[in-house]
Amino acid sequence: MDLKEEEILGDQIGEHWYYKSKSAAMLKALGAVQARTAIDVGSGSGFFARELLKRTSVVSIDCVDTSYPADLDEPPTAEGKQLRLRQSLDDAAEGVDLAVLMDVLEHVDDDEALLRAAAERVRPGGSVFVTVPAFQWLWRGHDEFLGHKRRYTLPEVEALVRQAGLVVVSGHYFFGLVLPAAAAQRSFDKLKGTPPGSKLAVYPPAVNRALGALAKMEVPLQHLNRVAGLSVFVRASRR
Repeated sequence: MDLKEEEILGDQIGEHWYYKSKSAAMLKALGAVQARTAIDVGSGSGFFARELLKRTSVVSIDCVDTSYPADLDEPPTAEGKQLRLRQSLDDAAEGVDLAVLMDVLEHVDDDEALLRAAAERVRPGGSVFVTVPAFQWLWRGHDEFLGHKRRYTLPEVEALVRQAGLVVVSGHYFFGLVLPAAAAQRSFDKLKGTPPGSKLAVYPPAVNRALGALAKMEVPLQHLNRVAGLSVFVRASRR
């Protein structure tokens, strides 16, 4: 998760339609994965890591991000669950059951190297979950503002996953129902010459609920969408 967007959304992030929907889609995509230990690479604020701790079998997760001022172990929760902050992947836990990379590969020059390094922290048979922004033709000032290097198609991400030595378990697009509106807005911004900036904003409650309901409709059938969306989701396993 990008810290620039956390600054925009503040403490409303948990109720924002985009992050709430993406969290639900992540949990659905992980399905029956039974993980107790995990790492969240490029985790930013740790929003998705905290969702994993709250809503899955994960009891310990290391959030890895170069933006952290120092390594830190947060106090365990009442249920004994632990979240730790790590500045470097080299200092993260090894042999974990799950690694998640939520919208991070598009930020680095060598995406395969980062994915491979993250996968090396996972035990054989463990899972790796990746999300990235979809389609280079959607590239606009939003991507420049967030420091993206590229956007991807589903086949490109699946090929990248295989190149990193992993086995693709499932792959699909998400946010397909909001894609037409998002594409129209970005085309309009290009015509207007709108300066780079995030497209996420704090919406009026009615708008936020409507967008959330639209995205929520996708979640049960998201695994069937290999056509189009704003995001690419791929789940893989380590050999």
